[in-house]
Amino acid sequence: MKFRNLLAACVIGFAMVGAAGAAHAADVRMFVRHQVADYAAWRKSYNSFAATQKKHGVIYQAVYQSADDPNDVTVIHDFHTLDEAKAFAAMPELKAAMEKSGVKGAPQIWYTTRSLK
Repeated sequence: MKFRNLLAACVIGFAMVGAAGAAHAADVRMFVRHQVADYAAWRKSYNSFAATQKKHGVIYQAVYQSADDPNDVTVIHDFHTLDEAKAFAAMPELKAAMEKSGVKGAPQIWYTTRSLK
């Protein structure tokens, strides 16, 4: 379990560095980590939600899978404000889409803001 957490932290670290240039003017990055029943089915559902993401303030997104478990998924979404990010995470439509797509259990969600130094 320790190795898995370390691996997840490394993936997230690389995501933060690699996506920083693509994030443009984003000030808030939301991380969502969860287990899915079947990655291929989940990904199809996730992709179909793209228009809703954009409509609700997502300006950049990326998906990562654990190297040890392809059904262990971490998603990042960038927003201009923390209020936008929290409103998106609280959407009933998002919760319904996650349940329908095979997300197992409650996701881990955390927010980061751009460092000024």
